[in-house]
Amino acid sequence: MTRKSSASPAIIPNSILPLLVCLILLTGAAGIVNAGWEQADKILSRIKAPTFPDRDFNITDYGAVGDGKTICTEAINKAITAASKAGGGRVVVGAGEFLTGAIYLKSNVNLYVSEGAVIKFSNDPNAYLPAVYTRWEGVECMNYSPLIYAYKEKNIAITGKGLLDGQGANWWGWKNKPQRREDRTKLFDQGRDGVPVKERQYGGKSLSPNMIEPYRCKNILIEGIKIINGPFWHIHPVLSQNITVRNVRVDGSGPNNDGCDPESCKDVLIEGCYFNTGDDCIAIKSGRNNDARRVNVPSENIIIRNCEMKEGHAGVAIGSEITGGARNIFVENCLMDDPNQDRAIRLKTNSVRGGFIENVYVRNITIGQVKEAVLLIDFFYQDIEKGNYKPIVKNINLENVTSKKSKYALFLRGFEDAPIRDVHLKNCTLENNESPDVISNVKNLVMENVKINGKLATSAGAEAD
Repeated sequence: MTRKSSASPAIIPNSILPLLVCLILLTGAAGIVNAGWEQADKILSRIKAPTFPDRDFNITDYGAVGDGKTICTEAINKAITAASKAGGGRVVVGAGEFLTGAIYLKSNVNLYVSEGAVIKFSNDPNAYLPAVYTRWEGVECMNYSPLIYAYKEKNIAITGKGLLDGQGANWWGWKNKPQRREDRTKLFDQGRDGVPVKERQYGGKSLSPNMIEPYRCKNILIEGIKIINGPFWHIHPVLSQNITVRNVRVDGSGPNNDGCDPESCKDVLIEGCYFNTGDDCIAIKSGRNNDARRVNVPSENIIIRNCEMKEGHAGVAIGSEITGGARNIFVENCLMDDPNQDRAIRLKTNSVRGGFIENVYVRNITIGQVKEAVLLIDFFYQDIEKGNYKPIVKNINLENVTSKKSKYALFLRGFEDAPIRDVHLKNCTLENNESPDVISNVKNLVMENVKINGKLATSAGAEAD
């Protein structure tokens, strides 16, 4: 028999309620930080690098000549086709310098670039025609083929210790051409207006191609290689799943020379890489404006660890082409340090892009010097505030982050009617910040054992001795 208690329920005095609410919020914040990282192991368990049959196809057997002068496009693609038809294997690029146009990866093929091998990509734009189905700054179109391209393939890889040279300086000047501005505007208008993708024809025009782009592919490995001077974004998987980018070095100082930009991708591991770039080192994206609302695929379940970021607009950025959203992003054990790196962690959007960014976890990050901010979340990217799509940014967590010099520790600007929500910092030391934090329209900014310029931060925009 159940015995009923005769005791009266406890009554909590009104004077204590605010203290209890604060305690619950702080405890909950710490719980969120810790619980989020438990999901990273589940994501890692799903990411499996593809394997390939023990079978080699040497490109020289198909007519390639490594003299730096002979065009090897046909020979390389013949070797890839033969390997795929045989059930897969390695397509081997031996020592030498091989000049080529567009390379098309196919299922079950590992393009193996040996130590001492250089794949040098032609500076002739016609070498990347006919146009292929691609995404350019977040909008789908028919454009020049990426330098290495795959479409709807499975089990593909680029590995080895060799070099991929995009000869990007031959493309970088296009950014300032009037035709480039006209083509870019036209493409964005077509995306806005819902023009069918097959009618968005830009092959032979002025929109530079990405360097490496698996499009709607599964089971991708890019490992060990060095990549320099892409025409545009260097590594750009789109609408793809199960991706590993490991021990890759990216150097390219041109405009829009992002290092690695997974866009509308799922289950991605980027580890042990070095980035020195003319734009964001890593930028997580999911499409631009109405065209992305049509496709409507987020980027999710992305782990970035043990990487070094040098020059660039950001160490890790999320956006600005973020209309499809991003969630479950984990960044740990990275070094970000360069006087020409603008920000460490950057979330950028506006009311035209909209989109959501949620569940971002950053820990054990060492930041030397960055120009602007350690953490920047900005709804006014490119000063645009004229759209009808309010961004949603919530549950952003930083733990064990140290920095030695920046303009701001925190630069957080939301909208009054769409504030940034739930930003949690724990055990962070952010030194030598030249200007006070910018905190505008942020709800539930919690800082636990956070020191800014040697003082303990107790609340948004405030410090205590």
